[in-house]
Amino acid sequence: MTPPSADAGTDAGADAGTEAGTEADADRFRAAVTPLVEAIGGTLLDPAEALPDDVVLSWEGRETVAVRLPHLSDSLDRILADLERRHGAPLAELDRKTKQSIVRTLESRGAFTLRHGVEKAAAALGVSRFTIYNYLNRAE
Repeated sequence: MTPPSADAGTDAGADAGTEAGTEADADRFRAAVTPLVEAIGGTLLDPAEALPDDVVLSWEGRETVAVRLPHLSDSLDRILADLERRHGAPLAELDRKTKQSIVRTLESRGAFTLRHGVEKAAAALGVSRFTIYNYLNRAE
């Protein structure tokens, strides 16, 4: 057994400083991932609160934050709301060219793989399902 060094108290202070630094790094990591989590409609949680379907993110070998992903059924509503916010007007009020661009965006994000996705997008855009399909065929 090695005798304690004369500056053992200093080591404890260094450990406390390292822990504080690690916590500050964890806070910066949480701050860095927050915009992404908000963009996907997720929720940040303490890793101890994570359920089996949650995604636990680690930083520097330490579980730092858990992400609860949104229900898939809420995704299209969130995407449509985001598109409306970006365009600054209700989607139904936008011009045809912009609506075509929005339909291409929705397709690339998988919106039309969801049940009733075409119907929901058509209602939001103020067009018929047939028009959505026409926009999709034009994009090809």
